[in-house]
Amino acid sequence: MIANNMVKALQGGSKIRKMFEEGNRLKSIYGVDNVYDFSIGNPDLEPPVEVKKALIDIANEDIPGMHGYMSNSGYESTRAAIAKKRSEESGLQIDASAVCMTVGAAAAMNDVLHSLLDPEDEVIVLAPYFMEYNGYIANHNGKVVICDTDEKFVPHAEDIKAKITSRTKAIIINSPNNPSGVVYSEQFLTELNDVLKAADHTIQVISDEPYIDLVYDGLTVPSALKFIDNLVICFSWSKSLSLPGERIGYTLVSPKNEDYNDLTAAIAISNRTLGSVNAPAIWQRVIERSLYAKVDVSNYENRRNQLYSNIVDAGFDAVKPQGALYIFMNTPQGLTDDEFADICHEENLLIVGGAAFAKPGYARLAFCVSEKTIQNSRKAFFAIADKLGIPHRSEL
Repeated sequence: MIANNMVKALQGGSKIRKMFEEGNRLKSIYGVDNVYDFSIGNPDLEPPVEVKKALIDIANEDIPGMHGYMSNSGYESTRAAIAKKRSEESGLQIDASAVCMTVGAAAAMNDVLHSLLDPEDEVIVLAPYFMEYNGYIANHNGKVVICDTDEKFVPHAEDIKAKITSRTKAIIINSPNNPSGVVYSEQFLTELNDVLKAADHTIQVISDEPYIDLVYDGLTVPSALKFIDNLVICFSWSKSLSLPGERIGYTLVSPKNEDYNDLTAAIAISNRTLGSVNAPAIWQRVIERSLYAKVDVSNYENRRNQLYSNIVDAGFDAVKPQGALYIFMNTPQGLTDDEFADICHEENLLIVGGAAFAKPGYARLAFCVSEKTIQNSRKAFFAIADKLGIPHRSEL
C-alpha cells in the first residue's frame, strides 16, 4: 500500500499535466494546426548559440574528471561566476559560498525548505501562485498559508503581516509571477522587508526567480537582494536559456541574511540528502561559459502581444503581463473555471483554470507556443465569445 499522502496526490493530479496530455491526444486527431494548447509553460525557443557552442566545446575537451563528483555545492568556478553576476546586479558583495548549484529551481526550493522547516511550520504563499509549492512544502512537513493579492495580482505587505504567526518560517515570492506575469515593485519589496524585520522572530523570504530575465516593454525587475535582508534565491535556467529538461539551477543566500552560515551549510547538506548529490557536472560548466546569454525575449514579447490581442479583441478581460510566459485572463462572469475550460475545449483551445493557482475566476494561458498556434487560435476565441454572447471589441 502506498503512502496516504501519495493516494491523495494521485487523486488530485496536476491539471496542467492533464491538459498537456489532452493536447497531445487532440493533436493526434485534428492535427497540430487545429489544436491551441496553452496549458503548459514548456519553452519552445531553442537555447542561445552560446549554450550550444559551450556544450560542444566542453564535450570535445579533455578535462580530467569532467564527469566525476565535486563539492555538493557545485564547482567553485561556476559558483564564483554566478556570485559575480549577482553582485553586479544588486550592488552587494556576494561570495561564491552563497551559491549552491542545484537540479533546477524545484530542487533548489526543496533544499531550502528542507533546511528551514520543522513539522507544522508555516510558509506564506501569494495567490495566484505556482501550485507545486504545495507539494514542496508538504515534502518537509510544512503548512501552506495563502495570502491573496488585489485585482491586478499585486501583493500588499500589510495583508502578509496579518498572516504571520509564531509558526511562520518563510514566505515565497515569485516575480515575475507565474501565472499572472506581474513584477513586484521596489516599494512592495521594501515594505515587505520592513514588516518582516518588525516580526518577533526570523522569517526567511524565498525568492523563486526562473522568469527574472523574461520581462517586456523595457521593464527591469527590481533585485530582491537589494531590498530584502533575510533572503534566499531559487533560480533556474529552464526559461531564460530554454533548458527545462536539463534541470540546472542554484540557490543563493543573501550576504545580509542573519542565518547566512547555517543556511549555506544546511542547503549543501540538503542537496545531498534529498538525493541530488550535486547538480549535473557538464551543465555547470556550460552555464559558466554562457552565463550572460538569454533567449530572444522580443520573440516572447511579440507572442504575448498577439495572444493578448486575441483575448481582449474577442471580448474577454485580462491584465497584460509584465513578464514570464503566461496571461491570466478573467473567466467570464457566471461560469466556473471548469465550465469555461470545457467550453474552450469544444473549440480545441486548452487552458488551465485559476483554481489550480489558488485564484478561481481566472484561467492561465502559456504563450511560449508557436506564433502559428497563437494566430490560428484567434478564431477559437471569437467562436467561444459568440457561444457565450460576449460582444467583440474588434473584428476577426
